[in-house]
Amino acid sequence: MDLNRRKLLALGAGAAAAATTGAVAAPAAAAESTGGGGVPSNAALARSLGLRSRYAKGQHYVIGGKGEPLVLLPGWPQTWWSFHKILPALAKRYTVIALDLRGMGGSAKPADGYDKKTMARDVHTLVRHLGYDSVNIAGHDIGAMVAHSFAVNHRAATRKVVLMDVGHPDASLYEQPLLVQPGHGFSLWWFAFNQVQSLPEQLITGRSRYLVDYFMDAFPPDPSTIGELSRRIYAHAYSRPDAIRAGNAWYQGFHQDIVDFATYGKITAPFLGLTSEYSYDFMKDAWAGQGTDVRVHKVPNTGHFLAEENPEAVIAELKAFLG
Repeated sequence: MDLNRRKLLALGAGAAAAATTGAVAAPAAAAESTGGGGVPSNAALARSLGLRSRYAKGQHYVIGGKGEPLVLLPGWPQTWWSFHKILPALAKRYTVIALDLRGMGGSAKPADGYDKKTMARDVHTLVRHLGYDSVNIAGHDIGAMVAHSFAVNHRAATRKVVLMDVGHPDASLYEQPLLVQPGHGFSLWWFAFNQVQSLPEQLITGRSRYLVDYFMDAFPPDPSTIGELSRRIYAHAYSRPDAIRAGNAWYQGFHQDIVDFATYGKITAPFLGLTSEYSYDFMKDAWAGQGTDVRVHKVPNTGHFLAEENPEAVIAELKAFLG
């Protein structure tokens, strides 16, 4: 697979947002409400994993297990459920806390605050609310961007950090072509699409399953690793205009993220990068200079959604790194 394809997988599948900050607003509906669209509620899904569904400080999260705290941050177009295959095993060793980020799933969807520094502050606020001075933190896709920001802006609160298949936005995003020559990879078209105001909501509302299936079929070597229930959960989470608008805002926030990244020093906590089969070379080079203690490992037989495509390997990597 060529470099453009590897770059695409390395950058991940995020959704856009406004680059301004703001307080987290109250949710439109409680996170414990009954799920719609034939999808179980967050409470029922959490119980199926032996965990508890909770809401605090504008954020929905599931929590359970025992041991050192491990915060898990998902990406687009997914929710906390993207970690469902690894949470039960990790809960035997750690207190797992899987979040819906600002704008995602059962969390609040305010008008602004979708830059990754503000989203990292959301996470830090929740961590402190739960009584922890420091945590291990792992993020995938958009969640990896937030985890990176958490690690540099809340150093004392970061024990170890794991970034999965995506790096923090930097100025290289401005060099990505919109139109790619035939046979030379393909465009990150959704990065541009998610910059558009209002149109995505009009096009995707009620049709989010097409979007979910596109990515779940295009990225994994074996699309069957992301099953029907998971696809319905993700489609339901991005089915409403406010959810689509908030997800797009993560991408619109890239402009501020790039400005912020230019001011960041290196991650000083121990730093593990996990990549897909295709993004290893690109991400290894990118991450090498972003931390003082960096190791990068490839998760075999994966295309982007690491924790769902090869959960056993991800569990083993996290246990070995976190101890």
